[in-house]
Amino acid sequence: MNLSQTFSWLHRGTSEIFPNQPQSTDPDENLEARLTRGDRPLRIKLGIDPTGAEIHLGHSIVFRKLRAFQDAGHTAILLIGDFTARIGDPTGKSEVRKQLTEEQVQANAQTYIDQVRPILDFDTPGRLEIRYNSEWLSKLDLGKIQELLATMTVGQMLAKEGFAERYKKENPIYLHEFLYPLMQGYDSVALEADVELGGTDQKFNLAVGRDLQRHFGQRPQFGLLLPILVGSDGVQKMSKSLGNYVGLQEDALSMYSKLEKTPDSLIEQYFELLTNLPLESLPENPRDRQKLLALEVSSQYHGQAAALEAQKAALTLIQGNAKQADAVPEFSLESIQFPAKLFYILSATGLCKGSSDARRQIEGGAVRLDGDRISEVNLTFEAASELHGKVLQVGKNKFVRLI
Repeated sequence: MNLSQTFSWLHRGTSEIFPNQPQSTDPDENLEARLTRGDRPLRIKLGIDPTGAEIHLGHSIVFRKLRAFQDAGHTAILLIGDFTARIGDPTGKSEVRKQLTEEQVQANAQTYIDQVRPILDFDTPGRLEIRYNSEWLSKLDLGKIQELLATMTVGQMLAKEGFAERYKKENPIYLHEFLYPLMQGYDSVALEADVELGGTDQKFNLAVGRDLQRHFGQRPQFGLLLPILVGSDGVQKMSKSLGNYVGLQEDALSMYSKLEKTPDSLIEQYFELLTNLPLESLPENPRDRQKLLALEVSSQYHGQAAALEAQKAALTLIQGNAKQADAVPEFSLESIQFPAKLFYILSATGLCKGSSDARRQIEGGAVRLDGDRISEVNLTFEAASELHGKVLQVGKNKFVRLI
């Protein structure tokens, strides 16, 4: 078995490893050579800034790769950017990020840790370190900050994609934003990281970490980049604001129901990035692939029993007839102005004759949303994203999937 086969887990779903000299045996130029040397477990860094409260499947890709390193015997470092989150990563932003309070960051950090527990190995001694970059960044004095700033020119900083676009459009760029990539890079120095994981949009920041490690006399880390997951709309990257996401905190039925509608164009990518199933042995029938994907991913976060129950419940929504699963009518939420009350949506979908009928159906217990009975007559939804992918049902025979 050659090295590429031995490290198939390393390359699965990986967009880029840098530096990368495949023919080299130099452990500073070839990550496989570094892994093969095996004189000690490598320190694998994944930094996350808890700027929100919910993680979706798009975020899970880097955590799954971190788990693969754990399973290969290496030390995962989950770095909570509690200090850098208060600056805000300018990557991909057309304007300055809103700065968060320390209390907001701490609350978000705890929810992040809770959500990734099904992915990472929290139990095996020596396999996971959870660190907070306020440990060292809050102690930097002016002299050290000046040293960090002196490692990069303004021209180099403006070459960063987001900064370049904002500068061209004459949008404000604030000096504290220049500190973000330098501080994230200094995290790699403080942790003595051997490998840093990130999305393809993070290459600049990971490269800064290499430069700073070299500046402080350390062996530079490898950067390993993972793709950005396309959302359920099949067009844009997965995002809560776009409503094309599957959240890790969603119940099993909601998760299953969304994933079983994964577009054919995305199904292979989803299997590659969100599961460990061998890609060469997937079912040929597209509908069977969707069901397998939904079951496999739901099982990861809720257990197999709950995932199977969700599958059964999804079929029950359409009278338990699996053949009818392909025929669930869809209703586009684009015609609904949010915030919107459920009784209005029931009327707009045609499931009820009007708002009065919809109210009566809710009061009578005939309305279900993804299998859950709705009893609140004035239930209001603030955004379409709260309903995207869910099945709305009235009685036993009338139902639509909201898209």
